[in-house]
Order: sequence, then C-alpha cells, then structure tokens
Amino acid sequence: MSQPASPLPSFEELYERLKVLPEGLTGEILEPGVIKTMSRPGRAHRRAAKRVLLDLGTKDEDSGGHGWWIEQEPEIRFPSARLAVPDLAGWRVESVAALPTENPIATLPDWCCEILSPTTARDDEHLKLPLYASSGVSWIWLVDPELKLLEVYETIDGRPALTFTATEQQPCAPPPFDTQLELSAWWLATGKE
Repeated sequence: MSQPASPLPSFEELYERLKVLPEGLTGEILEPGVIKTMSRPGRAHRRAAKRVLLDLGTKDEDSGGHGWWIEQEPEIRFPSARLAVPDLAGWRVESVAALPTENPIATLPDWCCEILSPTTARDDEHLKLPLYASSGVSWIWLVDPELKLLEVYETIDGRPALTFTATEQQPCAPPPFDTQLELSAWWLATGKE
C-alpha cells in the first residue's frame, strides 16, 4: 500500500525557514514547497547591478529622481505562494504613491531586472522570467555581464515577449524607462573579474 503524499509546506512555514538562513545566503520560493538558495554574487554581477541602478537614478524617487521607486534585492511575494528576490525591481509612482514597508512586499512591481551569473542564469531564465510575466510584471530585463547583453521582455497575455535587445556598441533607451543608457559602463573590463 502506498503512503499518501505529504502536504507541501505553506508559504508562511517556508518563509520562516528563509528568515533563519545563514548570513550571505538569499532564499526564494520559485516552485511549490521548495526553497532555493544562492550565495552572494560575484564581481561582474555586482558591477552590472550597481551601474544599472546608478543609470536609473534619474527615475528613482529615493535618489532624487522622478516616476519610479527602484529597490535593490527586495523580497516580493508573488501569487501562488511564490517569493522572489529580483536584483532590481521598480514600481511606478503613479500606481504606487508610497512604496510599502512590509517584508515581503506584496505589491507586484511594474519592472524586474535580473543580472545573470553562471549559478543563477538557469533559474532567472526558466523560473523567474515566466513567474514575473504570468504574475503581471509588465517589463523584465535580463542583463548578461558575460555576453555584455541586455534583453528586455514585455509581458503580453501573461507571457514574456522579447521586445528589445542591446549591447555596448551604441547608446540605447530601453523600455519602460526610455532613458539614454551607455551599457559599456555596466561591464567589467576584460581580465578584472
């Protein structure tokens, strides 16, 4: 006789486990009942994240900009008991007058950005990208420091649609910000990783 399947732990049970992870580990719930952990990112990843954040400073209300709340590594609760920690996320001020103070944030962002690294790229592309789109995040950026590439996805009918790509070859103004960006500053010089 087979044993009945054990019920999956609740979001609250999993979140309690996440809160006691050792320092230096980030935990997410990207699949039902499963905690995924990752260690702190490497230099190329950190450089790209810092430069994207700096370049979007004119849009970020917290940095004296206008139109967006942009957060680094916020915990966001998604539908279906999922929790993700995007490298960057943004909420339009016109739809969220004041960024919630709760943790995790239950208000879905309008934009998420993931910086790809060898250890996280698979989850970013195969779990997070579809999660963000199916949950209603309008814009998703995937930034690849190794390929020196920005991919911009727009959510259309709950699915991510690649609508814009850019490399460091020329300035670009990717949606949804339409701010002129120089991607060459996002990457480490070769040999400095």
